[in-house]
Amino acid sequence: MLLGVDTGGTFTDFVYIDKAGVRIHKVLSTPHAPEEAILQGIEELGVDGEQLLIVHGSTVATNAVLEKKGVRCCFVTNHGLADMLTIGRQARKELYNLNPKPQQPPVPVELCLETGGRVAATGEVIEPLTDEQVEQLIAQIKQLAPSAVAINLLFSFLNDEAEKRLEQAMPEGLFVSRSSKVLPEYKEYERGMATWLNAYVGPLVTGYLKRLTASVKASSVSVMQSSGGTIAAELAGEQAVRMLLSGPAGGLMAALHMGKLAGFERLLTLDMGGTSTDVALLDGAIALTNEGKVEGYPVAVPMVDMHTIGAGGGSIAHVDAGGLLCVGPESAGASPGPACYGRGGQKVTVTDANLYLGRISSKHFLGGEMTLDLAATIQAIKALADELGCEPPQAAKGVIKLANEHMARALRVISIQRGIDPRPYALMTFGGAGSLHVCALADALGMTTAIVPIHSGVLSAFGMLTAPRSRELSRSLLGNLSELSLDDIEQAFDAMVEQGQEELQAEGVCADDIDIRYLVDLRYVGQSYTLPIIWNDAESAIQEFHKLHKSRYGHDLDLPVELVNLRVTLSGEMPKPSLAKQKNRLAGDALPLEMDKGLRLYQRQHLKPNDMINGEALIVEQVATTYLAPHWRCEVDDYGNLVLTKD
Repeated sequence: MLLGVDTGGTFTDFVYIDKAGVRIHKVLSTPHAPEEAILQGIEELGVDGEQLLIVHGSTVATNAVLEKKGVRCCFVTNHGLADMLTIGRQARKELYNLNPKPQQPPVPVELCLETGGRVAATGEVIEPLTDEQVEQLIAQIKQLAPSAVAINLLFSFLNDEAEKRLEQAMPEGLFVSRSSKVLPEYKEYERGMATWLNAYVGPLVTGYLKRLTASVKASSVSVMQSSGGTIAAELAGEQAVRMLLSGPAGGLMAALHMGKLAGFERLLTLDMGGTSTDVALLDGAIALTNEGKVEGYPVAVPMVDMHTIGAGGGSIAHVDAGGLLCVGPESAGASPGPACYGRGGQKVTVTDANLYLGRISSKHFLGGEMTLDLAATIQAIKALADELGCEPPQAAKGVIKLANEHMARALRVISIQRGIDPRPYALMTFGGAGSLHVCALADALGMTTAIVPIHSGVLSAFGMLTAPRSRELSRSLLGNLSELSLDDIEQAFDAMVEQGQEELQAEGVCADDIDIRYLVDLRYVGQSYTLPIIWNDAESAIQEFHKLHKSRYGHDLDLPVELVNLRVTLSGEMPKPSLAKQKNRLAGDALPLEMDKGLRLYQRQHLKPNDMINGEALIVEQVATTYLAPHWRCEVDDYGNLVLTKD
């Protein structure tokens, strides 16, 4: 029995699959103790926890970074480099602002410690680490009493003996994050940030997963990683930095799976939850990046390439000092939530605006299990309208229009701003709130096809059940690719493959089922940025690099090509769900269940393949509502997906 669990800022989603079929469920999240919502959901589903294989997407690491509520953590580096994380890359967020706000140092000055053990760029030891230096450092750490320590010495990716020695000397029970283990790549700042982030959230993730596994007593608990693969819960805490996009990665895995079933491999995806919205572009595969950012911090570990904005169903509408309407980024979350939740919220949210305009049916919300307080919404909308000096319907429409523009802008970032025309793509939307806005967003980008997949409101939880066990390993090997020894390259690849296979086999993956993918990061001599290229041999890699560089930047150069990093991705298939085709019936117009505020209302569970709906309507289901705008039509495909097309 499989259970996918996605913990979001507002709701915790469940997808349960056994021989009888698929069951879905939602409960309000419990941010103070996320495991409580999971236990509540398992209890309400009425399933035996001991028989479950659970795959979980967690926001514990993400929230700790966003809210700056990680643990007290020391950062250890070489003499003269204590300000490494504070100085960063001197990149300015607002290039033309003459008075930019200084970014708060990630680590307080008193927690940045220096020691010896200096290594040269060749890997040769310049200054050995002495016993006295180790003892002095340990004494400082004991006095500061942190919960974790991050160790990042220069050129540790070439020689990590000093780092390992410091790790072994640390007081027992202290969480230690070692850079040569977390990210053995060049660029000390990016490596240091990843190492510090890992230490900053590691104890929180480890503690949470221990509580969760002890509580549910499942036969297996694995955790979604930012790259789209899973890892055993017992090991996830050691690599906590790889969980920063845990939930969104599950959504992309599901989108890829459902898109292929529906016959659409070129997708723009939009995952709109209660707190935020994630957008991505899929062209037959999930793109990964090593240049992601979370809360302004660079995260150089592999993660799905997506763009996130603070606009969700719970985003709060307010009037700024100049009298203009604004939506987000502040969210009402699960508590108190939107005004219509009746939990004390008094501010207008995007959900309230949709309810006021009749695009959410209060009678069918969450399958009728949760009653919405329409009177509270009307009161909140009226107060906002009075502040704006307009009528309530105008205020509600303004909130929706502004939220749509925020999301359309995000979709343009990952398509038009990268030189990609979005019009040949299909827009796939999911998350609890996404399908309310799908037609408007497709219109904004000139797209004529959109998809609302089956189980769209819990799609991230479903996607976690389609994800393989995986490892992403990397190692820096710098030099002119034409001059480097192929034996050295192959030996480095072989060492990473051996490590990855051992780890996956320890988690129960059969050696014959492990798929291996080789990549190299290449650049022209003199460049500071790289492009990832699939590795077969040096000659073909160089040719592909020239092509990709010209495609991405409009030109290529007659310069030598340098190798920077080697990467290996190992993935092993695990039991995954299969969706059966639904029974067809003759094509024709579906019959509405009822009228709601002048709109035809359809129950999605009653729709069958080939059913069609034309024009403005609501399609309700247990965990989501689809608003079909005028001049759009909907057809149900063989798997129950809603395929929307513009007239």
